[in-house]
Amino acid sequence: MRASRDGSAPLPRFYSIIPAGGIGSRLWPLSRADAPKFLHDLTGSGRTLLRDTWERLAPLSGEQRVMIVTGRAHRAAVEEQLPELADANIVLESEGKESSAAIGLAAAILARREPEVIVGSFAADHVIGDVAGFGAAVRQAVAAADAGYIVTIGIAPSEPAIGFGYIQTGDGVGIPGAPDARMVRSFVEKPDRPTAERYLASGGYLWNAGMFIARADRLLEQMRVSEPALVAGLEELAAAWDDPAERGPAVDRIWPGLRKIAIDYSVAEPAAAAGRLVVIPGAFDWDDVGDFAAIAKLQTGDRKSDLVILGENARVLADASSGIVVGQTDRIISLVGVQDIVVVDTPDALLVTTKANAQRVKSVVDALKLSGRSDVL
Repeated sequence: MRASRDGSAPLPRFYSIIPAGGIGSRLWPLSRADAPKFLHDLTGSGRTLLRDTWERLAPLSGEQRVMIVTGRAHRAAVEEQLPELADANIVLESEGKESSAAIGLAAAILARREPEVIVGSFAADHVIGDVAGFGAAVRQAVAAADAGYIVTIGIAPSEPAIGFGYIQTGDGVGIPGAPDARMVRSFVEKPDRPTAERYLASGGYLWNAGMFIARADRLLEQMRVSEPALVAGLEELAAAWDDPAERGPAVDRIWPGLRKIAIDYSVAEPAAAAGRLVVIPGAFDWDDVGDFAAIAKLQTGDRKSDLVILGENARVLADASSGIVVGQTDRIISLVGVQDIVVVDTPDALLVTTKANAQRVKSVVDALKLSGRSDVL
């Protein structure tokens, strides 16, 4: 097993789960159904977001203890990105069913293989620069999970962001190996700016990064309280999963009927209300790369005057302009005197907007769906 960058051995009983789904609709037309966000290099590192996620997690759990949950259509691309991935550790969804089904199925499969396993779920398309800080938070989270809690990792906010949900923290817990663990009082949906400013000033709120760590049996036990039919279906699937002859028929019979619900609602919020959820504050930098403005900020920090250019063969001429250009064609893109521009040029679709309106790109995707233009989605 490969050690982590600080020389630490993989965590005993720990298994990483990477849900790799969604299309990243606010990153259209770069991110598509057949080439979603996690399969792109959005940081200029030369590695996709999925590969970066693997590099963070494999040292913590061991390469043979990382499970990917993704769509059938993405299998070849995922296996090309992750040649180390064990065949038994790729779980294919016939259709997207939200995070409860994806994470719950992985947990149910692993619980059958290893009853005492501790699982951690981490999105495939987030950016984390401080790998050591991330690893330290995960180690605390695993210790808290071993003590019987369901655990999330919250990010110390650096600004009054309105694009993230928030976690309201409570008292410290005093868990051996997890000195920073605090009870979770509540989850809060994306706030308006005055509310986000109040959260930041109070010091009692963290960004919700969607990371969850728990014993697999405890995770399923909590999910069963609010979603008994969902868990029954997942456990029936898990019972058939490692038998290839049984898996296909079971998926065809059970998967279409599973309820779509995010794990925040099926596990996290009910666990917080029951006093079973703790949070480890993460001091590392984190971004969910939710839109093109976020990509630009990753490249430039607070230097608003810069122009970010992505694309191996992008051809851009710029004069007194700033923003971000993503070029995937051989066209020359000329910018003259425009500020905070967003231009995404692909062979079959062109997006032009501004960083301030980057979150509204999702409305274009919604309009294309309504118009039946699935050929460009």
